[in-house]
Amino acid sequence: MTEILFSILLPEIRELVAEGNRPALNTFCREVHPADVAEAIRQLPAEELTRFFDLIDPEPGADVFKHLPDSVQLELAPRLPTRRLAALLSEMPPDERVDLVKAIPEEALEAVLPAMAHAEREDIRRLAAYEEGTAGSVMTSDYASLPPGITVAEALERLRHEAPDRETVYYVYIVDREHHLIGFVSLKDLILARPTQRLDELAHREVISVNAADDQETVARLIQKYDFIAIPVVNDDGVLVGIVTHDDALDILTQEQTEDLEKLMAIGGSHEPGVYLAKSAWLHFRNRAGWIVGLAALEIVSGWIIHSYETALGHLMILALYMPMVADTGGNTGSQSGTVVVRALALGELKPSFKDILRVLWKELQVAVLLAVVLGVLSSAKVLFLSHSSYIPPGFSLAAIAGVIGLALAIQVVTATLVGAILPMGAAALKLDPAVVASPALTTIVDITGLLIYFTTAKMLLGI
Repeated sequence: MTEILFSILLPEIRELVAEGNRPALNTFCREVHPADVAEAIRQLPAEELTRFFDLIDPEPGADVFKHLPDSVQLELAPRLPTRRLAALLSEMPPDERVDLVKAIPEEALEAVLPAMAHAEREDIRRLAAYEEGTAGSVMTSDYASLPPGITVAEALERLRHEAPDRETVYYVYIVDREHHLIGFVSLKDLILARPTQRLDELAHREVISVNAADDQETVARLIQKYDFIAIPVVNDDGVLVGIVTHDDALDILTQEQTEDLEKLMAIGGSHEPGVYLAKSAWLHFRNRAGWIVGLAALEIVSGWIIHSYETALGHLMILALYMPMVADTGGNTGSQSGTVVVRALALGELKPSFKDILRVLWKELQVAVLLAVVLGVLSSAKVLFLSHSSYIPPGFSLAAIAGVIGLALAIQVVTATLVGAILPMGAAALKLDPAVVASPALTTIVDITGLLIYFTTAKMLLGI
């Protein structure tokens, strides 16, 4: 699709921009979906992008601008004339507008705010005051609300006037004089109701709402759970202050999944989706290096363990051949366990309570024992098959060595699986991020415990 956009849309856009053909450019951008236009122009040089937004009208311009990547918006915003930027911001949805305002340079912000209407400036200040990561920081103030005492006919008439300026009118919220949330009606309710029926008779009083201070992921999960188009956001006094829409919930879940995935891989820094190419190599290095260097230093313990059993390895070199198999199998089973537990914590299926910790350990123990039996038998068979012609010192047998390696691997599978489960649960109980602990720390811990189990089992059962 990207190649088609570049080959068809981009040449036409560049030609219209070069000609300065404002009417044709506006007609073109109204006929083509703004997301497709944004996809086509995102790689244009800054000068051409600035010229594009200088020619296009604010309404279609805002639709295109909001679909551009954040990095392109931030680069472009300070280059636009103040009045043009103010016009674009005025046409953008309030939640997306405030996100951009928070990110643009201070000097550009000081220039553009006075050029905007007073109501829009106050809306920006109010939304910007909410803490990042909360419902208030992602909500929009573009919602439809009506008083309870009017009729359905009056409500529909008001909505005809309000709808063009609202992000969604599928839910209409019923509020009192102080703007306390009383209930809601859907557009379907209004269409099917009698014109003379009053809204307070029609309203659904049991409203599922969220507080402005609630975590944004919790809000997104509620929208997902109940299949809402939007969910109302209230303050501590029950006053309706905004709504979070389904498209914002999708963005939140995508961002949270990106964050969890990168944390599982020991990547620090910010975790916005779709910014890989926008980040410099130095920034990628800085985000990745901390955990990697720290855990590499911790691997010194693994080296010390191997050095401690140097004599044992000297007697039975065959043990060295299967060390990677034991370590890798433990790492794989531990990572599986850690991943499913982190996911269950993220979805709210598990809580870091003592009861749930015991339930998780019991569940994972059952899985681990089954895996241990299968993998232990397979690894013993592997040793017998691959090493049947290897030199075995007097006093030892290949069957005994294969059995010890299989037993050590089985014990490692059980311990790695339990460690993989307990680490994220323990981190959550201590109010730490389970994703950060689950994978990076798990790999190193499993390596260390795996070597100890491997050599201790061999020493005890083979007498080396």
